[in-house]
Amino acid sequence: MAPVQQDEEGGESESAVPRPATSRIDELASVLADAGSLGIVCHDNPDPDSIASALALELLADAWGVAEIEIVYGGSITHQQNRAFVNLLDLDLSRLDEVDLGGFDCIAFVDHSIPGVNNSVPSATTVDVVIDHHDFPEPPEAEYVDVRDRCGATASILVGYLTQSDVPISEPVASALLFALHRERLDYVRHPTAEEYQAALTVFRQADVPLVEEMYGSAFTPAMLDAIGEAIRSRTVRGSSLVATVGRTSESGAIPQAADYLLNLEGITTVLVFGLVDETVRLSARSIDPRVDIADALRASFADVGQVGGHGDMAGGQIPLGLFADHGDDDPDLLSFADRRIRHRFFDAMHLEDDDG
Repeated sequence: MAPVQQDEEGGESESAVPRPATSRIDELASVLADAGSLGIVCHDNPDPDSIASALALELLADAWGVAEIEIVYGGSITHQQNRAFVNLLDLDLSRLDEVDLGGFDCIAFVDHSIPGVNNSVPSATTVDVVIDHHDFPEPPEAEYVDVRDRCGATASILVGYLTQSDVPISEPVASALLFALHRERLDYVRHPTAEEYQAALTVFRQADVPLVEEMYGSAFTPAMLDAIGEAIRSRTVRGSSLVATVGRTSESGAIPQAADYLLNLEGITTVLVFGLVDETVRLSARSIDPRVDIADALRASFADVGQVGGHGDMAGGQIPLGLFADHGDDDPDLLSFADRRIRHRFFDAMHLEDDDG
């Protein structure tokens, strides 16, 4: 079935027929109206934007009479602030590998779009609802699609839904959305849109602000600190670009944290950090260079060997370890080979010479 509606900036294009401001919320409600059960799927290793958006959609679906709603995710939650987010809000989330998605009348994706891309959902799965702010070359197939790739956070889209509806925003959901908006964009002041500021102001009134502050105060685990330290030690600089590895780690959340941290290095405008988590090489990239679209750079570097995506200033991905597995069974040799190949591919895509800075 063709998507109900797809939009990039929260408004219609010049060639589109104008529609009332409430059309999205009405269409979403109509899609969910006949669903007795709803599975809301976060992307793998979900961040606050994905989880908070799922909570907001759960709030709406519950108010619209959906009897059974379950929020599920793949991967793990390792970032210390993300763990604090889940624990302090006492969230009831289910593991994807313990849930039968086929048992739901309706499946919704929030903060991701395509089965098998940035999630562990089988690629043949039928998805009914997609709400996202990431750009993909091919539009997602679902009965209801709202993808706004110029929006800074999926949480902003959901706050818009809540304000258009008559559903009150509960304190826990408001707190989750406020934290997500700050973590996704406002803390970094990297291309936030007006929607992020307006959405944060909207939910601030209902949020438990001291609880949100407590989420920020969560402590590093020793393993996470070690991983970030390894990224600092292993960095390679060419021009204004930097590549580093955290090595093998159980703390996948350390990879984006190391990328954010290393972007503060003087003279650096583009960063790629990678690490081996279980049997997957995970990537996290950042850029504040207006000439660099970091999502395009990752696609040019790794789209033929893994899954990558994101925005012009923030992107990520993963590569199956099997790509490197036949180059030595010894873990240090394997890591060394993967390290060389990833650095070479990225710097080559960035058209940088081999001279280390």
